[in-house]
Amino acid sequence: MNRDDAREAARRCHAVLEPLHAMVYFASETQQVYASLGLEPGRMAYFASRGGPLGAVGPGVIAATFYSFNPELVARHIPRAWSHAAPADVVDARFEVADRALRRLLGEERAESEAVAELAGLLRGVADACRPEGRPLYAAHADLEWPKGSLIELWHATTLLREYRGDGHIAALVNHGFAGLPALVTHTVTGKGFTEANAKKLRGWSDEQWASAAEELREQGLLDEHGLTDAGAEARRRIEEDTDAAAAAPYAMAGAETVARIERLGGELSAVVQSAGAFPPGLFADGR
Repeated sequence: MNRDDAREAARRCHAVLEPLHAMVYFASETQQVYASLGLEPGRMAYFASRGGPLGAVGPGVIAATFYSFNPELVARHIPRAWSHAAPADVVDARFEVADRALRRLLGEERAESEAVAELAGLLRGVADACRPEGRPLYAAHADLEWPKGSLIELWHATTLLREYRGDGHIAALVNHGFAGLPALVTHTVTGKGFTEANAKKLRGWSDEQWASAAEELREQGLLDEHGLTDAGAEARRRIEEDTDAAAAAPYAMAGAETVARIERLGGELSAVVQSAGAFPPGLFADGR
């Protein structure tokens, strides 16, 4: 597989696999499982569960590796979360949430199917080809022992590939001079992510902070009253292109046949998860 094909493969596979990972952030199982550890629902449980593999780090590390969240929001929950639950216990709880949620969304028969087992094996192979250098959030998750069972192995593999890509995406944003909030504003304007209201709520930014960032982007010639300018759209295009390139290596090693199989199986399972109500209605600007 040549470089261009590998970049395209990385983008397509991310698109089909993302629902299988991201459903964990909205699963109804989260409240009961994390509450049993003493974690508060909402952002505390989110920061602690996704950041748990990093250890009992402070708010600066979480804000830096998560990137588009308001550091003030992070500091309201981290490190306080670690006084309620040890990171290792939160990691275990997150695997429990993922397993229970996927079984509910897919149905028990499909959760134990040959398709799930096959996809888990394929994705583990791709994830094992990832390199940790310069990828702190990926590396922390990669240091975890692989969970037992095809379904949760599948989820862990999608998580590794997602965080691997995410670390590369942050590097691209830094390289192109986009801090967390401007990056979020420009992505939201494209209509491919959260609605503006949900982006502000979930990432912890006030209307005033959002408006200030938008005004700076207008002054830079990247945003106008219609959305992204040509310069803004080109900047976003280059960021996504660099992100795809940074995520391409493990797919290039996997080869075209494996990628095609991942796309087919991943697409089928993600469609089931989404149709089963994995995400709240109105969460994304494109209606997903």
